[in-house]
Amino acid sequence: MEKPSLGRLEVICGPMFSGKTTELIRRIESARELGSATLAIKPTTDNRYSSYDLVTHTGQRIQASAVLNAAEILALVGELRISKSMKIVAIDEAHFFGEELSQVCATLLSWGFRVIVVGLEFDHRGDVFEPFPALFTLSNDTTRLVGICSICGNRAIHTQRMNPSMQRIVVGGVGDYEPRCEKCFAPSRG
Repeated sequence: MEKPSLGRLEVICGPMFSGKTTELIRRIESARELGSATLAIKPTTDNRYSSYDLVTHTGQRIQASAVLNAAEILALVGELRISKSMKIVAIDEAHFFGEELSQVCATLLSWGFRVIVVGLEFDHRGDVFEPFPALFTLSNDTTRLVGICSICGNRAIHTQRMNPSMQRIVVGGVGDYEPRCEKCFAPSRG
């Protein structure tokens, strides 16, 4: 996929409890302080702490629009860019949207937006989540955050699922997942 030249894509990834949403909120607030109109987006399926706010595990929050799928992002942004001078689109939990999100981001970039995308790079099996391979090729700036391994305290890049579900995406938080280093991570198989 060719990198569109009008916009800018920033990708933030890492395991759960590494501060991804905290970093996203920080970038949104910084942009707003500078006068940029921003739109925060989250998947409707992530209703752990709020249906319409981006919320960190520590309770920090910012208002967001919830969408069911990646196509709804384009529809929402298309409506808003007519009525407002939107400059920044911030998307949380990118892995919930799948491969389709990369094309949506390419379209937003071609429209001239600064797009900030946040999510888990690896699933509970240690496999890369779509849309990250394609997003990395489009990205102008990639930030890989690390957590602290809940077993040994080393740098964690993986998320250990603590329940037996084999579904690829299971919404959860403290008690459902733990950050783990390469050595302590035990991929779920099944």
